Amino acid sequence: MTAETESPPFGTDQARVDALVLSRLPRQGGWDEEHYLWLTDYSNQLVELVDGAIEVHSMPTDHHQAILQNLFLQFLAFVKPRGGKVHFAPLRLHIREGTFREPDLLLLCDAADPRRQNRFWLGADLVLEVVSPDKPERDLVVKRNEYAHAQVSEYWIVNPQTETITVLSLGDDTYTEYGSFTRGEAAASALLEGFQLNVAAVFDAD
Repeated sequence: MTAETESPPFGTDQARVDALVLSRLPRQGGWDEEHYLWLTDYSNQLVELVDGAIEVHSMPTDHHQAILQNLFLQFLAFVKPRGGKVHFAPLRLHIREGTFREPDLLLLCDAADPRRQNRFWLGADLVLEVVSPDKPERDLVVKRNEYAHAQVSEYWIVNPQTETITVLSLGDDTYTEYGSFTRGEAAASALLEGFQLNVAAVFDAD
């Protein structure tokens, strides 16, 4: 085979494929739901869609995952015998037209709730976020407004920086604080009657 008939090296072909794919993707601010769902179907990166813009989040730390595992197991032990369903990230939650979030934990009191879809959930009764240190206002402010808009009955904000668990309960279209719990206390749910967990044990999880 002569030099003129040899195929280009793989790197050149790959560069062309990459360029083609990138040329077909929307610019930031122009993402729609189908493009976002396609992207996240084939990615293990935590990506959320907010009004046409994608947000790519940093990978969770070991401590973050230890806290989340502790919480998930406690919620699971409580809701599963009562017919509920709880999952941890990543699982997409449709907030409104053009916006998807991937809460650290999301829960339905009834596993047969029609909002529980296979590709993504259309709603939830409770969501939980472990506050990330890189952009805490996302969990503390932005998502608080978004989850209220999506009519999520209860929002738990678990903050390792302050070692507090804040439980917000939905009234009409806004959240009110049901309780803010710290070490030496048991965090309780307004939605799940009888559910409590030891705050210190959550933050000491390993």
